[in-house]
Amino acid sequence: MVVTNACAPDPRVLRHARWLHELGCEVTVHAFDRSESHNMSELVDGVRIMRYHLGRIPYGGLWNSYQGIKRFQRVVIDTLRNQPPDVVYCHDADTLQVGRALHKQFHLPYVFDMHDLHHSWVRMSQPSSTLRKMVSIQLKRRMIQRCQHASLVITSSGQTNGGQVGFSEWLAQYGISSHVVQNRPYVDLHAKEEEERPWSIGYVGRIRDTSSFSLLLKAIELFPSHERPSLRIAGDGVAASRVRAMMMDAVESGLCEATVTGPFVQEDLPSILREVGVMYAMYNPERGNITQGALPVKMFDASAHGIPSVVNSNCLMGEIAIREELGIPATWNDAQSVYEAMCKARTMKVTLSRTAEDEQRIFNDCMNEFLAQLK
Repeated sequence: MVVTNACAPDPRVLRHARWLHELGCEVTVHAFDRSESHNMSELVDGVRIMRYHLGRIPYGGLWNSYQGIKRFQRVVIDTLRNQPPDVVYCHDADTLQVGRALHKQFHLPYVFDMHDLHHSWVRMSQPSSTLRKMVSIQLKRRMIQRCQHASLVITSSGQTNGGQVGFSEWLAQYGISSHVVQNRPYVDLHAKEEEERPWSIGYVGRIRDTSSFSLLLKAIELFPSHERPSLRIAGDGVAASRVRAMMMDAVESGLCEATVTGPFVQEDLPSILREVGVMYAMYNPERGNITQGALPVKMFDASAHGIPSVVNSNCLMGEIAIREELGIPATWNDAQSVYEAMCKARTMKVTLSRTAEDEQRIFNDCMNEFLAQLK
């Protein structure tokens, strides 16, 4: 397996690696530790993680990130050439070059696990940039070309019952068939549904954009001052420092109370979520892949702990929130709609009925069929 983060942890990567291990595969994750802050070798649930330290590379920087990822790709390709595996498992589009290179030289099959439309990320921080638009187009073209040579494609979202489209339908436009394995967690059996939740709005995860938080503050302002929720924000990302400054300004102006912390590990998530009453999972649809079917992991993580979410309407995440009663959709850039959704979500009780166990059955079915063809 190849992934361009430190896998410290990456829940989807480790979950799929563990499932493969349970199917009898020997799995090694080759991970890019851009901050050089984690152990270079680690064994987790029978899965070996090898982390590459190739110089500190910040997330979000266009040229530095590109150079760092290219360096990582070259080193992993050279490593695998010395002892080729039976299968290369590529997580997201920025690792496909590794699978394609080994396929060309050794005719090795490779799996593409598409978590997201990776080419859209480069435009999030500067969507009007002509340079970033050109880079995004080039990344998309390369991803499609390399994806067409993959032996198996797995993705994280797809249409159900003729409703909103997902990434599987996006791939189908280019003649690429895929299996949908959503990024759902295991349910925390220790979470108490009857436990009283604080009146707080949370955002827990990568912070790549400020527009979602500007909308959040506009919605908070609509509450009577004595009824306003506090804010609980945790995570890192290219926009984290700007969002922290926005929140501190809001606190100083008396708009609301806010607690903002930086990056966290998966073990910290339950304690953070105990401080959250409603999860805020809204994103600017013009800057990412919302209308193509992105499903926020934070919505599923929150639901696993009995917490409702406020999500974008008129897209797959909003459809799932309604169908599974996981939260309330709101209209993007409409503070009144977000305010009303928060009020409704506050009184909701949610249960995540479809969990990682259900996704594992789908994953095992497609992987068993694929692995059987290799024997």
